[in-house]
Amino acid sequence: MATDASFAQFIQDQLDDLSDVVIKKMFGEYGVFLEGKMVAILADNVFYLKPTAEVEVRLKEIMKAPPYTGAKDYFVIEQIEDKAYLCELVRTNANVLPLPKPKKPKSKT
Repeated sequence: MATDASFAQFIQDQLDDLSDVVIKKMFGEYGVFLEGKMVAILADNVFYLKPTAEVEVRLKEIMKAPPYTGAKDYFVIEQIEDKAYLCELVRTNANVLPLPKPKKPKSKT
């Protein structure tokens, strides 16, 4: 079951207090990016937050599961209606996760 566009829009609305949040459709699901860093995945209408120690200490409840077959466990966040809490978790992850490595330019042949 793929994530509904309405669920992705709900999450976008919940995170609108954060500047530079982008939710991109990726492989039938969605990636959540803040300041160019992928901080979470939306899969099967569930919010999966990348696991970091800094986020773990802020979680009200710790649940882990892989967002798709073969993936590492992510934190499953069920309190998505709590806008301030969700923004805090996403901001915390963005502060500690590294920027993605730059892509190598394609060679001209």
